[in-house]
Formats: sequence, structure tokens, C-alpha cells
Amino acid sequence: MQRSREKMERDKTELHLSQFKRKLRVCVATCNRADYSKLAPIMFGIKAHSDEFELEVVVLGSHLIDDYGNTFRMIEQDDFGIDSKLHTIVRGEDEAAMVESVGLALVKLPDVLQRLRPDILIVHGDRFDALALATAAALMNIRILHLEGGEVSGTIDDSIRHAISKLAHYHACCTRMAEQHLIAMCEDHSRILLAGCPSYDKLLLTHHKDDYMDIIKSWLGDKVQDHDYIVALQHPVTTDIQHSIKIYGLMLDALLSFNKKTLILFPNIDAGSKEMVRVMRKKGIEQHPNFRAVKHIPFEQFIQLVCHAGCMIGNSSCGVREAGAFGTPVINLGTRQTGRETGENVLHVRDADTHNKIYHALELQFGKRYPCSKIYGDGSAVPRILKFLRSIDLDEPLQKTFCFPPVKESISQDIDHILETQSALAVDLGGTNLRVAIVCMRGKILKKYTENNPRTFEDRMDLILKMCKDAVQDAVSINCRILGVGVSTGGRVNPQEGVVLHSTKLIQEWSCVNLRTPISDALHLPVWVDNDGNCAALAEKKFGHGKGVENFVTVITGTGIGGGIIHHHELIHGSTFCAAELGHIMVSLEGPECSCGSRGCIEAYASGMALQREAKMLHDEDLLKVEGMDMKICEPITAAHLISAARMGNSKAAAVLHKASTALGVGIVNILHIVNPSLVVLSGVLGSFYQEPVQQVISQRALTSAQTIRVVTSHLEEPALLGAASMVLDYATRRTY
Repeated sequence: MQRSREKMERDKTELHLSQFKRKLRVCVATCNRADYSKLAPIMFGIKAHSDEFELEVVVLGSHLIDDYGNTFRMIEQDDFGIDSKLHTIVRGEDEAAMVESVGLALVKLPDVLQRLRPDILIVHGDRFDALALATAAALMNIRILHLEGGEVSGTIDDSIRHAISKLAHYHACCTRMAEQHLIAMCEDHSRILLAGCPSYDKLLLTHHKDDYMDIIKSWLGDKVQDHDYIVALQHPVTTDIQHSIKIYGLMLDALLSFNKKTLILFPNIDAGSKEMVRVMRKKGIEQHPNFRAVKHIPFEQFIQLVCHAGCMIGNSSCGVREAGAFGTPVINLGTRQTGRETGENVLHVRDADTHNKIYHALELQFGKRYPCSKIYGDGSAVPRILKFLRSIDLDEPLQKTFCFPPVKESISQDIDHILETQSALAVDLGGTNLRVAIVCMRGKILKKYTENNPRTFEDRMDLILKMCKDAVQDAVSINCRILGVGVSTGGRVNPQEGVVLHSTKLIQEWSCVNLRTPISDALHLPVWVDNDGNCAALAEKKFGHGKGVENFVTVITGTGIGGGIIHHHELIHGSTFCAAELGHIMVSLEGPECSCGSRGCIEAYASGMALQREAKMLHDEDLLKVEGMDMKICEPITAAHLISAARMGNSKAAAVLHKASTALGVGIVNILHIVNPSLVVLSGVLGSFYQEPVQQVISQRALTSAQTIRVVTSHLEEPALLGAASMVLDYATRRTY
């Protein structure tokens, strides 16, 4: 009782102290319309937790300039109180004006920061205004959280961004590569958060609004159609202004020739923008019926316009970042975004002497759709950032410490962090069952879902999407970030397009089906699709006997016979995507009929269905059962009964299996003589049974140089799921699509 009373007293004391805990004062400083789109979701998050945080807002830079739309008003419209407005821009739009603007901001900021006295200043990106903010705060001993540090774009912005990173005490970056760059820059990895881009939190939730056509028509007119217009946004490159102006003029010429409705935004306030506007007006863009030139568009509406555009062109970071989340085709012009991580939706035009090259790029990109990419975020950045802010200890020393040596081999020693960024969603589309699994980088299946495979196309597609969405939601609870989706399916598959060309007889109504697009659109993730035999080979390559082996063949011995060929560490698909149809290698001209319509194929002799057929024939003639063999009357006859009878001395069953093993062995000998692998992996339920007889056939019938090639049985329990996952885990982490 005494201990209980003491505990109650302690709980009351802790509750009393928590009620008087001071809120964390967080100052968010925004300089222009672009950085506000990244900062606004964080501001809303802070405002929603007013019991923990006190939000202070400072507005400066081009927000307060008439020519750029007085965009501070959208902050007020979002119901944020602005604590200070600083007019810091010196007009002139040249290099000297940028330097003077930084100086003016440094003169005005100390009074504001001294009055607000924030605990944390959040500053975004790579603008010269942001450099002034970080400099002032660092010199005034105010902790700085820098958003989107560590990225590389290839212009003066890099120098500014990295300078801000060196001044900042904490970092919230968007990509794994950016995190690695910060660590290589000697930043303390314990103060780096891989959060993703905050703007993705909003755009992934809102870009599929039902009223998007109203928004498009309000900006481009009633006659415009979905995916039949262009969004253009080009900014000057301050280290090469003349080249920027040249590329801008060529872009406008190409757009005029391309003759599509175009929404063009004015360039930002950097040096060179004045000259670019002169070029635009000289070409009559503002009066041209195909063009709508604007200075500012609210971010929510801009999301809709980019999402449903036929193409986006220019050098805005939005093209290489946010547009990827929609699969919108992008043409990136010039050098401003050189070094940025991009999805496959981005086509680069580094330089051009005439507008023809840009026009050709428009022909290639306009109207295409690409898989959704989550390189820059998964929609959960703000909760991570708020959690990060709560963890900041204001009592720890303010002085930064740098980590040496500058390159750290392991980017994280936190197992939760590793698991969160290295998971895949695997889908196995079988004839009977539809299976979905969450698979980590080490090949462990963390969670698996199984349902009966519906017979109709619509029901099957609906079930795939439902199971995938459920798995994505569950991944959050087990601390896994899904990098992408891999789909293993029977039949002939075009993996480049993610289309099932011809299905097997086991999966009806499943031909010329685009699996990639609906899954990618629903989950906002990149999607890979391949044949189940190829997936089995990929599973062995990453997790099984094929790990580190340059050339090997996987043969699936199950209901049918399939497989995959790895040559020089790469999967072979063939010119019409039917390479490695190993089950249809012919070993006899007059053999039994195969499911493909031919005769004498390996599958007609050695597959589970072939053995089941032979077992039924023996059973019907009362030649299958032997003494001591237990068979229930109602039990369906399978290949297992044939194998059991042979092992118990049934000569008829043994003869059938000998013929099947020989056929399979002869087929594999043919494979050895064609592709000359160093290893053969037998996968599937019959793999262990066939291993020894196949090895004997090879030693008897293969060329001397091929007789020593090993045959092994796969130890992987779920090769289809692991192979589907390996497509994601191999290619997504290499950023190769």
C-alpha cells in the first residue's frame, strides 16, 4: 500500500510538471511561392498540435512583390498569422541585386529574430534568401532545421544549399542519396532525418480530386481536354544567364510550333529573369491564343494542372520531383537540375542550337504516362518531422559537432531505419490462389496474404488492388517503407510495359492486360511485372543458390515446367519475351500432347499434370496401388501417389517416372549445350525428386565439357514471391526503371 501511494504521488507530480511544460517555439521562414508549398504542410502540422508547439511565421523575399503576385496572401488565406513581413528584395534581377538582397535581409533579420526568440528556425532549400536566414540564425545561436539539404542540382544553388547545411544544426532530407551526401559532408547522422518531401503529404492525398477539370478549364479555357495541354516553367541559371535565355527562347519556339494549349508561369526573381520575360513578350506569348501566361497559381490547383498535363517542360524542380508522383511526362531543359534523382518520366535536353531538338522531345513525351515514383517521399514526411522536432533536446550543447572520417560506410546503424527503407510488395498471381507479401531486403517475408483467385478479370483486378492497399497500410504498423511492387504471373509477359501478353490456361481472361498502370496509379509506387519462371530465377539470383553466380538456369518443376536463364548476371527475356520457355523444349517428335498444342515437350512428360495423368491411367487399370500403400477411396489421384507407388516397388510407376526424369534430363542437356550455364537449380515441388536422375542423365548424355555442371535443388520456400520482391529490391534501390 505504501508503494502504491508513492506511485500515485509520482504520477501526480509528473502530470503537474507536464501541464507546465513550455511549448517549443518553432519559427517557419518562407521566401517565395515554391518553398511555401514545402513548408505549408509542416505549418499545418505544427498548428494542429498547438498544445506542443508555438508557431511563428516570417515572410520575406518575393512573397511581398507585386510582380510576383503578392503571394504572402495565400499564407493569410491558409489562416496563418504572419508575425513579421520583411521587404528584402533589391530590384534589378541581376547578380548585384541578389547580393544586395542578401545584405538587406541580414540587416533586417536580427531585430525580428531577437523579438520572436524561436527555439527552432525552419528554413528550406537553396535560395539566397534562405542563406541570409540561416546566417542570421546561426550567428544569433538559434537552432536551425534545414529542409531538403544534401541534394545536387548542378548550379549555384548547390553551393547555397550546402552552405545552409553547414550552418544548420538539424536536417530533414528527402532521399537516401541526399542523406548519404550529408553524412559525407561530415554532418552528424543522428541529426539527419530521412523524411521525404513535405509537399508529397499533400499532393498524394489531393491530386485525384473530382473537380480537376474545373480547375484546368479555369486556367486554360473550356475547350481544353485532360492530358492535352502543357505546363511550362523555366527559371534562369545564375551561373550561365545567357545560356538560360537562349534555351528559354528555343523552348518558346518549340511550344509555338507544337501548337498545344500551354500554361506558362513567369520565371522566379533570380538574375536573368527580366531578360527571359523580355524574350517571352517579344514572341507575343501573352497575346497568343494557345498560351496562358501567369505569375502565380495556388499550390493545390497547380498539383491538379501538373498531374493531368500531357507534358511538363522547363527546369523547375517540380518537374524532376513532384511530377514523378503523378507519372506526368517531363522535359527538363538545360543544366539547372543536373544531378537530381529522377524517375523514368524525365527526358533531359541539356543543350540545343535550334528548337528542333526540343520539338522532338515534345513529340516523344507528350501524352505518355509513366509509373508513379516515390523517390522524393511517400506522403508521411510531416509526422516524421514533428516527431523529430519533439526529440530535440534544447539543453544539449548548441555547438555543432562534425563526424569524421567524411565518408561513412554504413548510412545508418538503426535497424528500424534500415527496415523502413528496404521493403517490397510482392504479388504472386497463381492459377488457384492470389498471394501478396511484404518482403524485406534480406528475403524474409514479414507478412503474407492469400485469397482464392477470382475467375473474372474485373474481380481479379479489384482483389489485387484491395490486397495491395491493405498490405501498404499494414507496412506502416511494422515499420516498413514499400519501395515498389513486383508481380509474378504465368504466361508471356512484356516486362518493359508491365503487360501480360498471353496467359496460361490456368488463368483465363488474362491476355493483353496492363498490370503496371492500375497498380501504380492506385498505390503511387513503381511496379515491375514478369513471368513466374523468370521471377524464380531472380529469386535464386538474390536469395538462393544463384547468388554471385554469373551464369545459371532455374527450372521450375511443378504443375507445369518453366524457368529462367541468368546470363552475365542479367535475366534473358528474348526478342518477343518468350526466352526460357524451358517446359516447351521438344525431346521427342511423337511424344504425348502438350498444353501448348505441340507434342513431345518436356512439360508433357515431367510436369505435375503429366505425372497426374499417368497416375490416373494406372489407377483406372488398377495398376497403381501396391501392398502397404494407403489410398483413401475419395482421394484424388496425384503425382504424389505415382512417386509413392514407385518407391514401394511398383514397376509400372517406376517406368513412368524413369521416362519423365529422362525427358527432363535430356531437355536440360539441350539447355546446357545452348547457353552453357555453370549451375542448374531445380525449383518447385518435384525438384528434389528429379535432382539425382537429372544429374545422371547429364553425366551420361552431355558433352564432356558439360558433364560436371552441378544440379541443385532450391531451398527457397516462396520463389515466386521472393522473385517478385527482388525486382523491386534490386531495381528500385539502383533507381533504374
